[in-house]
Amino acid sequence: MERLLNVMTGLSVLLILMVLVSVRRARIRVEYSVAWLVGAAALLGLSRARGLLRSIADLLGMTYPPLALMLLVGCVFLLIFYRFSLIISQLKDDNIALAQRVAILEYHLQTLKDQAAGC
Repeated sequence: MERLLNVMTGLSVLLILMVLVSVRRARIRVEYSVAWLVGAAALLGLSRARGLLRSIADLLGMTYPPLALMLLVGCVFLLIFYRFSLIISQLKDDNIALAQRVAILEYHLQTLKDQAAGC
């Protein structure tokens, strides 16, 4: 049990460092990094708080506290992935609408050029 919790602690610290480096290098926007930092901090906190983890495992009816941690981490990161899926879908729709507007503007610009050349 101790080894698994130490591995989870190491992974959470690594995730926090990766997110902070990515923000610093402008590879990820700050508003999107907050969800990752909160998730990694929750993982770090739960992997270090043995008593709280045992209480949560008892509440969930599990006898092995690290299994409860893995379940909670999985649920938190599924929510993060769902949120980003919504954001990506909205961005895709916005890109389609923007491409259509550009095409309409190019058509109108070409029409104006043709009219000016015909005069």
